[in-house]
Amino acid sequence: MSESNAVVRIPLARLAVVTVSLPLGAFFLCIYLSLRYNFDLSTATHCGVPNYLPSISSAIGEFVPQRYIWRAAIAVHSAPRFLIASMYNSFMNRILPNIAFYNNAVKVTTFLNVVENIALLGLSFVSSKENYDVHKVFFIVFMVCSELYMVLTCLLLKDNARRLTTPLERLAYLKKKQLMAANLTSFFVALYFFYRHNTYCEPGMYSVFAFLEYMVVLSNMGFHMTAYYDFHNHELVVSEWKTASS
Repeated sequence: MSESNAVVRIPLARLAVVTVSLPLGAFFLCIYLSLRYNFDLSTATHCGVPNYLPSISSAIGEFVPQRYIWRAAIAVHSAPRFLIASMYNSFMNRILPNIAFYNNAVKVTTFLNVVENIALLGLSFVSSKENYDVHKVFFIVFMVCSELYMVLTCLLLKDNARRLTTPLERLAYLKKKQLMAANLTSFFVALYFFYRHNTYCEPGMYSVFAFLEYMVVLSNMGFHMTAYYDFHNHELVVSEWKTASS
């Protein structure tokens, strides 16, 4: 006969906060340091027109110590992200009907979530300055997987919202919808201003694009932060097993 004793108990709500706080804090710190110490270089564009905000790629990948701050935060936060992806796989299987369509849909959302995290690691550790082509591929994969993951998750929950059993789960679903809408809106409007900047080289256009780019990143973080509500009453438990003598 064997029994287990909990060695470590970590509330998943707290883990979700820490996991999102790492890239969030690094994000704002990198923006601040770039504006404070690398303003001219970080805001320079090929047009040569006035610009007031650095792009995310510039702020996190082109300068030191920003590059290392961002990479450290992303590396540390990635392990809990994989754990939470696994938790969401179980969560969605519980919420959705146990039929082939939904089972396959859950596999797709989990795959998108995991690949998004891997792509984030890739674009963080291969900056555009070091290898533009590889960085671009990771960025595209990240954006595609991120957008598809958010949209598919919200669609699946919309069809089965009545199966959300607690007020916190229903609140998480509401926040997911709002953050998905904010993310998609910011992304497509950012593309418009990026086009305006490249086509007409208007002063300030790249700054508007950069700000909307920030909104895309922040709304993505917020979407993943809804795990705080979905797993509010759950714990990560690490136990040691002991064999009891009969």
